Amino acid sequence: MNTQDSYERHSYERDPYERDPYEKTFPPFPPAPGRGFAHTWWGHAWLRALEDSAIDGQQVKQGRRYARSGAVGAVSVRPGGLTAVVRDPDGTAHRTDVLVQEFTEAEWDRLLGMAAAESGHIAALLDREVPPELAEDAAAAGVDLLPGIGDLDPRCDCEEWDHCPHTAALCYQVARLLDEDPFVLLLLRGRAEAGLVAELEERSTAEAGGAEAEAGAGSPGSAPDAGVPAAEVYAAASALPPLPPPARLPDAPGQPPTLDTESGTEPPGLDVDGVEFLAQAAATQAYRLLAEALAPAHAERAPQPGPTLAQDAVRLTAQAHDLRVRSRLSAASDRDRAAMDRAVLAWGLGGAQAVAVLEEDWTPDRASLARARAALAAVRPDGAEATTDAGPDVDAPVLRRIRSRWTEPGGDRQLRLGRDGRWWPYRRAADHWLPAGPPSTDPAAALAALDPEETA
Repeated sequence: MNTQDSYERHSYERDPYERDPYEKTFPPFPPAPGRGFAHTWWGHAWLRALEDSAIDGQQVKQGRRYARSGAVGAVSVRPGGLTAVVRDPDGTAHRTDVLVQEFTEAEWDRLLGMAAAESGHIAALLDREVPPELAEDAAAAGVDLLPGIGDLDPRCDCEEWDHCPHTAALCYQVARLLDEDPFVLLLLRGRAEAGLVAELEERSTAEAGGAEAEAGAGSPGSAPDAGVPAAEVYAAASALPPLPPPARLPDAPGQPPTLDTESGTEPPGLDVDGVEFLAQAAATQAYRLLAEALAPAHAERAPQPGPTLAQDAVRLTAQAHDLRVRSRLSAASDRDRAAMDRAVLAWGLGGAQAVAVLEEDWTPDRASLARARAALAAVRPDGAEATTDAGPDVDAPVLRRIRSRWTEPGGDRQLRLGRDGRWWPYRRAADHWLPAGPPSTDPAAALAALDPEETA
């Protein structure tokens, strides 16, 4: 075992003779260039709370460098806050604090009740683990065990109003403490380890005693349980509280954290710009889907099939500005640059369905073909709908069909029928057909989109 490992293994052991159980001081870390700050899921959650809250990402990156260089002194942890002295490269010392909201007595009661109900939760905590199920159940009960955006309140005598390099460095070091000892987080929330363990054991014993009493009530020789009348249970259903209101749509998609590329430990060949682009694209897509889910009458709408992988590559390309990212997406979806440009144009007019109409050619069944022919027969040559007094010399436009595509012989106009029965206007450009407008259920409107100067 090297000196670094030995230091990190033993520096977190608690002193059993400590006088004040509500404050714990950890010795400073030695410099650790190239080392990650969190390896557990709860350590990463702590860092996300920092990186998502900070307005100036450069300050956070500078704080990360401070933490790696050993600029953070001993860290004092107490209910509701952290304190450390952080030094600038020139040696200037700054008193730095990060405040965290303590739990109320009611919140502690809910959290400890859930932890005691599962013996595995207690065992995991004693093994310095935070079960994800405990955090999820607590959040569902309104107790956020891990901090979120805005929950880490920075205070520093450098007088920055947001996270500065000093508060960011302190948070990065605390992520390493949390990796080793999640009771640090519980101390921040207001309870020390010794009292927590004792209360968890007491609650667990009470839970076990209650379960044994229930089991004994149904044992041979005991009085049978009469149960509850069905009418009483049915009547109690109306007393359930109403569902909570839907979540509010944020003002904008969230900003994913930037990748740490300063340590030089990233895997060889990793496209950092590409990964950061995908993270931002995922946040944008999640925001769009949430907006659709919160829209009025969303539950009444028929579900729509999602895009295929090849079609989703078009969506990402439409969002990408980096030429390298666009080129990789084109290659991954077996399209050359020109084909991807056409697909992006189609995506802008109708999403995945527009891309399918561009790249897929299908043969309508007899019923679909009959409806299409009837709709085309009602179209006049100028693109307007036919009328009963149009006269015997007015014929429908001449369009030659090949599968789902109707093309004007010798011309540059084409109509394509989608699988959903909508018509898409296309115009010839050099050797390719390009989408020329949004779809319509009426072929006359689709034709009119191909001749805007005539319909103006």
